[in-house]
Formats: sequence, structure tokens, C-alpha cells
Amino acid sequence: MTAALDPKLQDSLTQDPHQVPEGMTVVEVLRTATFALRGNWLRSALTSLGVIIGIAAVIVMVSVGQGTQAEIEKLVSGLGSQRLDIGPGAGRGAGGVRLSASSFFTLTEDDADAIRREVPGIQYTTSQLRGNTQAVYAENNWSSSWQGVETDWFAINGWELASGPGFESRDYTSGAKSAILGESVRRELFGEEEALGQTIRLGRVPFTVVGTLKPKGQGGFGQDQDDLIVVPLGTARRRMSSNASLPPGAVQQISVGVADPDGLATAQAEIEALLRQRHKIQPGADDDFNVRNLAEIVATRTQTTKLMSWLLGAVAGISLIVGGIGIMNIMLVSVTERIREIGLRMAVGAGPRDIRRQFLAEAMLISLIGGIIGIALGVIGALLVSRIGTLPIALNSQVIGLAAAFSIATGLFFGYYPASKASKLDPIEALRQQ
Repeated sequence: MTAALDPKLQDSLTQDPHQVPEGMTVVEVLRTATFALRGNWLRSALTSLGVIIGIAAVIVMVSVGQGTQAEIEKLVSGLGSQRLDIGPGAGRGAGGVRLSASSFFTLTEDDADAIRREVPGIQYTTSQLRGNTQAVYAENNWSSSWQGVETDWFAINGWELASGPGFESRDYTSGAKSAILGESVRRELFGEEEALGQTIRLGRVPFTVVGTLKPKGQGGFGQDQDDLIVVPLGTARRRMSSNASLPPGAVQQISVGVADPDGLATAQAEIEALLRQRHKIQPGADDDFNVRNLAEIVATRTQTTKLMSWLLGAVAGISLIVGGIGIMNIMLVSVTERIREIGLRMAVGAGPRDIRRQFLAEAMLISLIGGIIGIALGVIGALLVSRIGTLPIALNSQVIGLAAAFSIATGLFFGYYPASKASKLDPIEALRQQ
């Protein structure tokens, strides 16, 4: 079924067929295109369906991709971009059996002191011991992890005290039975009670609470960062039962913070050279330690999420291309059905430019209407994903603007060929069509 002619065009044909209209204005083009689409509204609606799905998919997928990227960047940024973590490396036991890094100790407090003295650009250095324990207060108890730390541990890891004076200088050397609690431990043991000055038991050893930490929430690997008890390193070595068999001066990890992020790679190389020298590792032999550059981990994760965002956007873009091909197909069919109408328009003075503008306007109207509906559905879909699912989203004006631009570009690109084909028809041949 061919589209009906605009009534005003019919009037111009019947009243004065010799009148030659001048170039159509933008308003006339839009009015004529709207009338043509209304003449076959169901087909127009079905044609815009592909654009609707494509635009909605672009908004939802790009929002999820950007939201995931922002969330991961936020989580891993807590690890620190100016630090190095040094742990034991894999080694060999009796008979050449390869041992895991957790089965032996290769780092000592002397190694940390040497790094502090001999490697330039080091701002913070701390040795650490860690383990698990049962914390008890009155009738409350809670299984948590503990960290034996030195002074710089708080600065390197970005921890701040929420209350209390914290450790004094002599606590680190005297084996003081003092503890600082993370928010999760404080809440489980004390609830609404005041924790400062109270005595808790870690295992069988009584400790005095001298501070609480400001909450950090979930960490980059999904763990509860606030489920933590901090004690001085010397106290952890002497008082915590799990460390009774530790070699003298042994530590499980050394953390280093540098003043200049650009010097991180240089500091890493110098630390590795220093530790190989101190541990008397021969050239070509494996290190008995492992240095982790957290800035590289952050960069790798960020790059991965960016690639994921591009992948999601590409999938949504394919849906939009399919919708655009549908518009081109329908517009080509429309040109074929309306050849006689095109001939009549040319006969009363419409030029190729007017014909091209009319059909291009029809294609862009289909795409634009589909884009508006798709944007609305995409925003609703993104909000539903955020509310119902666990995926974070980043819904902003840039994403919506990108979708709108895609919608307009789709109509312009895929509508141009049918419009150009219509404008090149021979008016005499077109009028002969039945």
C-alpha cells in the first residue's frame, strides 16, 4: 500500500498544476515527512524497533561498563599506587622439593632496616606479621585477623584513627599489650559501648584497647577491611601464640612507600638488587622473595575494565547497525512504492534536492523517534540493573548524549542512499508508473 499524498500537495496539483513551488523550507520538509510516516504508521513503528533496541542496549551496556570500571578503580585505589609489597618467594626444601611462599620465612626486620637506609626515595617502610585469633570481651567473641605492625604501617595503608591516642613510641619496642580495633571488630565486641580503655582477650592474652580505626568498607578483593585488629610488631612476635616458632627477626611482609610515583620502578629494581645481595643469591638463581608493584596491578585492572566497556559498547553498536539496516531497507521499499508520487512532485517543480531532503527527513524521523524511546527504555533498564542486580552503573549525560548522537547518525547514514536514489529518478519515467 502506497503512502497517501499530503493534502496540501494534492491542492497544489489540482488547483494550479503550472505553479512551480520554490525550494521547500525545513518546516515543510518535516511536515511532509511526518504525514508520509503517518500514512503507514505500523510499518514505521516496526522499523524504529531496531533503533529502540540498539539505543537502549548502548545506554545499558555502556553504563554498566563505565560503572564497573569506576567501581574497580575505586576499590583498587585503596591498595595504593605508590607502594611495593615484599613477601617471601617460593624456595626449595630438602631433596629439592619446591615449597610455597607461605611455608618458610626469608624476610627479616633487618631487611626492612636496610631498605630504609640504603634505597633512596623511600618515604615509609614497615615490617608485618599477621594471623587469625579469637577476640573476646565479656560475653561477646569474634574471630578476626590481626596485624603486627610498625609505625609507618598506618601511613602506607591509609589508615586513620577514629578515636584514641593509638600506639606510643615505646609500645613498638616494649611488647606492650595494646590493640587498635577495626570498625567491624569494635561493633561486634562492644556494640554501642565505649571501646577505649577496655580489656579484651586475643587468644589467651589480655590487651588494652588504645584506639579504633576509621571504617574503610569492602576492599578491592571483596574482603572486609574493617575486620582487623592491629598490635605492635614486637608484641605480635612475643605474645601471639601462632608466632612461637618464628625464626629470630623473621617477618611475613615488608611494605614500602615511595615519595615519587615516577620513581616506583627504580625503587623496585634497587630493592631487588639489595635483597639478592643480602640473601647471597647467586646470579641466575631464583629470588627467595617476591616484590609486588601495586601500581601495575591497578593499571592492569583499569585497562581490563576499559576493554570490557568497549566490548559491551561494540555489542550494543551491532544492534544499532542492524536497526539502521532495517531503516534503509524500509526506505528503499518506500521509494519503490512511491515512484509516481515522486514524479508528481517533480512535475510541479520539486527539485532533486527537495526529494532527497524529504526522504532523508523521513529516515531521520524514524531513527529520532526510536532514539527517544530507546533512551527512555535504556535509562529505565540501567536503573533496574542497578537496583535489582549487583552490577554498578555510571549513568550520566555523556552516555545519553552519545546514544542521541548515534540515533541521529544512524538515520542520516542509512537514510542517505534511499533518499539519493529517489532524487535521481526520471520524472517522466516516474509518472508512467502505475
